[in-house]
Amino acid sequence: MTVESVNPETSATTALSEPPLAGGGVPLLGHGWKLARDPLSFLSGLRDHGEVVRLKLGPKTVYAVTTPALTGAVALSPDYIIAGPLWESLEDLLGKEGVATANGPLHRRQRRTIQPAFRLDAIPAYGPIMAEEAYALVQRWRSGEVLDVTAESFRVAVRVAARCLMRGSYMDDRAERICTDLATLFSGMYQRMVVPLGPLYKVPLPANREFNRALADLHVLVDEIVADRRASGQKPNDLLTALLEAKDENGEPIGEQEVHDQVIAILTPGAETVGSTVMSLLLVLTEHPELGDKIRDEVKTVVGDRPVAFDDVRKLTYTANVVTETLRLHPAVWILTRRAVADTELGGYRIPKGADLIYSPYAVQRDRRSYERNEEFDPDRWIPERAKDVPKYAMSPFSVGNRKCPSDHFSMAELTLITAAVASAYRFEHAHGSDTRPRIGITLRPRRLMLRALPR
Repeated sequence: MTVESVNPETSATTALSEPPLAGGGVPLLGHGWKLARDPLSFLSGLRDHGEVVRLKLGPKTVYAVTTPALTGAVALSPDYIIAGPLWESLEDLLGKEGVATANGPLHRRQRRTIQPAFRLDAIPAYGPIMAEEAYALVQRWRSGEVLDVTAESFRVAVRVAARCLMRGSYMDDRAERICTDLATLFSGMYQRMVVPLGPLYKVPLPANREFNRALADLHVLVDEIVADRRASGQKPNDLLTALLEAKDENGEPIGEQEVHDQVIAILTPGAETVGSTVMSLLLVLTEHPELGDKIRDEVKTVVGDRPVAFDDVRKLTYTANVVTETLRLHPAVWILTRRAVADTELGGYRIPKGADLIYSPYAVQRDRRSYERNEEFDPDRWIPERAKDVPKYAMSPFSVGNRKCPSDHFSMAELTLITAAVASAYRFEHAHGSDTRPRIGITLRPRRLMLRALPR
């Protein structure tokens, strides 16, 4: 199973077939209705119909890729770029000049600018901030009040990202606004992706007005962050300074729009995905209390009676495996799209130039063909002697290739430290109003998690 550009000689001698059309489409909306109503079940079932399957989103044909090998091939092939329904729905938020949405030379230059902030040797410097924010959660939850886990999870994610990468206290009073805006935006953007009603989203209905308000407010917040840094005259050794001093291909400072889009691209997806994963981790600890007991025991063995610190993270192997298994079963980034820039062959099927492809890490990472007891939460499947049996690309929560998330090691360290701190201090139980069903948006997380933290 490979991805190859189709050249005239190949086309003349090989008749590539068209992928099968998935069943269940409805007039006008096609498969967009199923993707809006029950996308997790729909996408998880597509592999039973083929390795590549055609979908209809309104009048548009989209190709769904269902196997680990082919999703890996698409992610690694230069014949497919960041584009398609997902990225079009995100464009109003992320812009066209940030590292998340750029392609080609612009993307490569932007990666070079931000990569130093996420090098392995740079991450320990963030350790004290991560530990401080993790223990701020532990201290705040001692009140015994019911926790709104959505607010708590996104608050810690935003604060860690802002304090580590854009140093300054100016984020303190803006974290809540960012979390509220993102909740509205990532839900609305998914609907715009799977049900492309175009001009109808401009009609001043309440949902559209709320979406536009959140979008405008988030852009204002980013402009305020950049303006505050410029006004301060300070140049700490952080990612924001690197952006403000970055040069383009001609040696000139990058434009204000690119600075804006880069801050959005770094702050927004990072906070959203980490916040969503913290929510899922707390759900896992609530529903599987034995995991918290084992994490507490590991922390006790590694750390003793002192608070867990960043330097302990690499020794907390069981805790890290709980994080990894959570990322497998509850991936925040659960759906991705690409666009073909050449006529290509994929799994024996012809993919025409300009076609959009869609694939789901959620579906791939839960596939029974890749995992024994695929729906069971089992951290021990990530011990080395068992992890080697997982098919290549069947577990890639941070993607692969030149689109791999640059903050993968940063995020794993942050998530492991937070999990160790809270699980060694508390057990959790559901409170009134908790709704564990998945909330379907551009990212995936529990719908509304209300918990009580019970001191150990």
